[in-house]
Amino acid sequence: MDNFLKVVFIAVPAVFLIYFLFSNRQGLTLFEMHFKQGKLDRHKGKIPPKFERGARDLAKKNKLTGLVRAEKRNGVRLHISATISDNHSQQLRNIFPFELYDEKTVDNSKLRG
Repeated sequence: MDNFLKVVFIAVPAVFLIYFLFSNRQGLTLFEMHFKQGKLDRHKGKIPPKFERGARDLAKKNKLTGLVRAEKRNGVRLHISATISDNHSQQLRNIFPFELYDEKTVDNSKLRG
C-alpha cells in the first residue's frame, strides 16, 4: 500500500505535466477556408462576408493554394498555411476585420449619471 501511494503521488503529477507540455493548444476555430488553385475548395464556419469576398478575389487573382483559419483564444488569430507567400499572407491580414471580434467593453462612466 505504501509503494502504491508513492507511485500515485509521483505518476499523477508527471502525467499532468506531460499533458500540459505536449498538448495541442488550439483555441476555438471560428472558420476555415481551403483554397485550391485560386478557388475556394471547401469552408467551415461563419466567414465575415467582406473578408470572404476579398480573400476569394485575392486567391483567384494569384492562384493561391492553402488554408486560412481564424481561431479565438485570448483574442482572434489568423492562421495562414505556409503554401501562401508572406506577401499574400499580409494582404489577407489587412483584409481581415479583427474589429468584429474585439471584446466589447461597457463604458460605466456614462451609466452612473
